[in-house]
Amino acid sequence: MPARDSATLGFYAEEAETYAGRERQADRARIERFAGLLPAGGQVLELGCGGGQDSAALLARGFDVTPTDGSPELAAQAALRLGRSVSVLLFEDLAASAAYDGIWANACLLHVPRAALPAIIARVHAALRPGGAFYASFKAGGAEGRDRFGRYYNYPSAEWLRATYGAETWHSLDIAAESGGGYDGEPTRWLHAFAIKNA
Repeated sequence: MPARDSATLGFYAEEAETYAGRERQADRARIERFAGLLPAGGQVLELGCGGGQDSAALLARGFDVTPTDGSPELAAQAALRLGRSVSVLLFEDLAASAAYDGIWANACLLHVPRAALPAIIARVHAALRPGGAFYASFKAGGAEGRDRFGRYYNYPSAEWLRATYGAETWHSLDIAAESGGGYDGEPTRWLHAFAIKNA
């Protein structure tokens, strides 16, 4: 099953400039936590970089960041912000092996169809070096669905997400819930997952 959803990619193609240019600050606390799990100057892959705000924050902390997005239009917007090329990468095309000290996936894997997510998590696991750190965030829920813009969300529970990650394949997996918002302006329950690959 493909990990991409054409309606979701279509939304980002049409709204790329507005979406990337909105007032959105990088999540300082979580970026600091992630940074603390990495070696100085470590290699970081960002999946679904959107407007590039998080990549900018990680670059400012001295990491060797590879920003990517599945939307060519968003990748172009991020490149403008970052002043560097941003690769177009669909999740299912991630084929690296033990290449990164950390992988950052803020509010992007939540668009992967539920049936495809285990295989994508496995690709992330393979792309990390031993002891590598992986952060991802998801909108919580009980069943997959779409928002008012037509974007697909897998809307996992913490329990479903833990099983999907395969907690036994990670040295540690911490999933915390927090209330917040999103581009749609709706109150949102978020799940923030930090995982460390076995050394």
